[in-house]
Amino acid sequence: MRVMAEFRYIVRIAGTDIEGSKDVAHALTGIRGIGYRLATAIADRAKVGKTERIGSIEDEQIAKLEETLLSLGSWAPHWLMNRQRDPDTGKNVHLHGSDLAARERDDVNYLRKIRAYKGIRHETGQRVRGQRTRTTGRTGLTVGVSRRRGG
Repeated sequence: MRVMAEFRYIVRIAGTDIEGSKDVAHALTGIRGIGYRLATAIADRAKVGKTERIGSIEDEQIAKLEETLLSLGSWAPHWLMNRQRDPDTGKNVHLHGSDLAARERDDVNYLRKIRAYKGIRHETGQRVRGQRTRTTGRTGLTVGVSRRRGG
């Protein structure tokens, strides 16, 4: 007979607090840099049921999930990584949590420093990826339709 582990309402994985009432696949998406597809791959690799509540699984399984997440670069295909051909190292790596946030911030600061077009758009608070800005994304007093005077 298997003894059930005590239910935990908060589980800590990879430096992130996760709600224990969610199933494993959805709970792992609470970690920054982990989407649903990657979360299911991690659960399958760690041999943990995707539909089990993460608060009710045992400590060994949680440790296995975290170990699988940290060793992602050794088993996952390159197209699943969120940092392919890293400019600093040239390798495919997958960042998560605060590492991802810090690297994004460094990338934007680098674009500002070299005065790239994207960096200038970031500085001025405008859309960066080529979206239209004439009618959408308006802030402040620019709301409404501007009409020509006269004719």
